[in-house]
Amino acid sequence: MPKRRRVAISLELDWPFKRHHGVFAGTQQYAQERGQWECILDAYVEHSLEGGRAGPAYDGIIARVTPRLAAAARRASVPLVNVWVSSPVTDVPLVAPDVQAAGRMGARHLMRRGFRQFGFLGFNRQRSVRLQRRGFEAALAEAGFCCSSLLVPVRYAERPASWRVFQARMDEWIDSWTPPIGVGVSYDLLCRYLACACRRKGVGVPSEAALLGTHNELLICTHPEPSLSSIELGYERVGYRAAEVLDQMMDGAPAPAEPILLAPRALLPRGSTDALAVDDETVAAALRFISEHSHEPIRVRHVAESLHVTRRTLERRFRAVLGRTIAEEIARLRVERAKRRLAESRIPIKRLAVEAGFHDAVQMCAVFKRVEGVTPSDYRRNHRRV
Repeated sequence: MPKRRRVAISLELDWPFKRHHGVFAGTQQYAQERGQWECILDAYVEHSLEGGRAGPAYDGIIARVTPRLAAAARRASVPLVNVWVSSPVTDVPLVAPDVQAAGRMGARHLMRRGFRQFGFLGFNRQRSVRLQRRGFEAALAEAGFCCSSLLVPVRYAERPASWRVFQARMDEWIDSWTPPIGVGVSYDLLCRYLACACRRKGVGVPSEAALLGTHNELLICTHPEPSLSSIELGYERVGYRAAEVLDQMMDGAPAPAEPILLAPRALLPRGSTDALAVDDETVAAALRFISEHSHEPIRVRHVAESLHVTRRTLERRFRAVLGRTIAEEIARLRVERAKRRLAESRIPIKRLAVEAGFHDAVQMCAVFKRVEGVTPSDYRRNHRRV
């Protein structure tokens, strides 16, 4: 019978974020499939290695690796896999999400929405943010665009004074914008704070500022309105792959020579990027009205009346700028809202249809099938919580 292996997991699980809990979930999935792992949660695994007991405390370790842990594992000859992108340790095998690719993905999403002004918000002195920003700015530069960035300390909310400085810096940054602007943000919570600051400054989201977060922390992304678009990095896959690499190392395989970077899993569009940036002021105003009211039973005439133009004039300009009708844009936004609710909730389709702005479930099913090619029920089955 194969020897049971003692594996230490050190992931700062007291922080309720995906970069900790998602990685842990992936390690546990692998451990259950493997069947011969005894996983021990050890917040101070380096102390266990330094304790002076006979022989190593563990057969392998998966951790957010610090220099002290790396040194202790090296002295004890215990295989170690790092899952922390911003770790100062670079000579230990690393399995992590490709945050630079996430930056590129975010920039392309905002460019596809028609934006020509861009911003990036993140923490300073953090390698993961530096890499994501590099990818974001590189994708923009390839298309001929520049980017305004705001980098803030990680401990921005540690004390009332630091919180006030953080708020003031965001206000000043927002004042420097030339809307409409697309903004990539390195963490969803920062993105939520930015959305609140935009509201405080009277900047419409997404009509004047489209905001895109990272990590897809569901509660933060979906409440309060507007819901936040976000990039799902796939931390469960990171944990699973890290466990797989550690298992191979415990079997005697050499450590990977290069970091193993896993592509972002998906970009989840929500309300904060449900806008299109266009030069035609009348069409832009129509898009803002539709974005703000598509969940209501509005029709084309309501859009024209809100702008004090004739329906025929607005339809003509809409087609010239966007290549589609006003009714098609209303339907598109309603379908996008329905898709988010289908994936993120168990609300009955009848109720969801009305909340999304459709007359009833029959109308929603017909429009949804025409736009997406599948029924709402099939979509929910295939996209339950990425």
